[in-house]
Amino acid sequence: MATLTQPVQRSRFSPALVTLSLLIGLNLLNYIDRYILPGAQSLIQKEFGWKDEQIGLLTTAMFVVYMLFAPLTGWLGDHFSRKPLIVGGAILWSLLTLWTAWVHDYTSMFVRHALVGVGEASFGIFAPAVLSDFYDERSRNRILSIFYLAIPVGAAIGVTSGGVLGSKYGWRTPFLVCAIPGFLIAVLYGFFGKEPKRGSSDHVKATADRATFRGLFRNPAFLTATFGLAMLTFAMGGISTWIAQFLERFTGMSTAAAGTWVGVVTVIDGIAGTAVGGFIAQRWLKTNHKALYLLSFWSVVLTIPCGALVFFGPRSWALPSLFAAEFFLFLNTGPLNTAIVNSVSAPVRATAISVNLFCIHFFGDTFSPGIIGAVSDRTNLRLALGVTLVSLLVSAVILGSGARFAPRLQESRT
Repeated sequence: MATLTQPVQRSRFSPALVTLSLLIGLNLLNYIDRYILPGAQSLIQKEFGWKDEQIGLLTTAMFVVYMLFAPLTGWLGDHFSRKPLIVGGAILWSLLTLWTAWVHDYTSMFVRHALVGVGEASFGIFAPAVLSDFYDERSRNRILSIFYLAIPVGAAIGVTSGGVLGSKYGWRTPFLVCAIPGFLIAVLYGFFGKEPKRGSSDHVKATADRATFRGLFRNPAFLTATFGLAMLTFAMGGISTWIAQFLERFTGMSTAAAGTWVGVVTVIDGIAGTAVGGFIAQRWLKTNHKALYLLSFWSVVLTIPCGALVFFGPRSWALPSLFAAEFFLFLNTGPLNTAIVNSVSAPVRATAISVNLFCIHFFGDTFSPGIIGAVSDRTNLRLALGVTLVSLLVSAVILGSGARFAPRLQESRT
């Protein structure tokens, strides 16, 4: 029988499998909560008369708070049990989602959305670190690809429920409905989630660059994966916030139809792209230790022309091009996040993830929705979304150059 100080057995009901399943559930609800607003925001704007820039600033507020709390939660994750921190974060964001049903002014919505960042700053940092302690470097791509399947599914449910339930029952309803499951899974994780021993599955040598805080800033494998993801996140954050309204304005769809199509595209492409990308990277890793970076590079490169067709192509091409763009974009989900956790060792893994999250949000989606909203107010949403293509190009350059720094996974600890 496995203990927390021994390699975890992969039995049907192993602690690793139970913990993974519960973390997937929490990740799903995390992204449902995050993407209700993009699905319902046109309804909210109609009620309150808020401008695009004001809507964009709501996401900015959440990520500013997220970034401010990330260093603290990262330190806590490397020094204390992560289980109660995960439970507390999940309960907090569920309470705030519930509170949204009673919001009636911009200030309250702004504060609500900002405080969600506190809860998300815990879960987003601790979950990958916990899973990395259950699974070794070669298995993490497969496990994290499964874990991150919750992103497109949660985003799709969030956008779709925001548009469909919001249109039928009022925009507050989806926030109310989606808050309840968060409390339930948080309680289940409190009872059944396990805390693995830190570093129990690490095999790559824990050098100073990999195992100390200062070393993070001299670690090119970590830095290139982080800043490549930051530029990618700039694009993803901006597109996910505004794509439903783009379809409304430039294809003539209704709010419900736009939210539904974005949800359908996201869930199909998210599942297919994440699964295919994880599978290809897992096979590629057997022959090339640079595979996680190279797969991420090609994912971004192939996304760029498809994205250009979405924003600037004929109206009839918007949906087919969106299908292609999101499929290629999701190919890197598991590999790139695995590259980040593999680039560091257990003593600073939670701290490294917190630094990564700070960077990807500060240079990425904290400001991109507001920037796109501001450009849209002054020109149009089509031109504003074109900014994301530039950030994708920068991401591809960084990830391509970072491949040569990928750690050789066959090295063992001494």
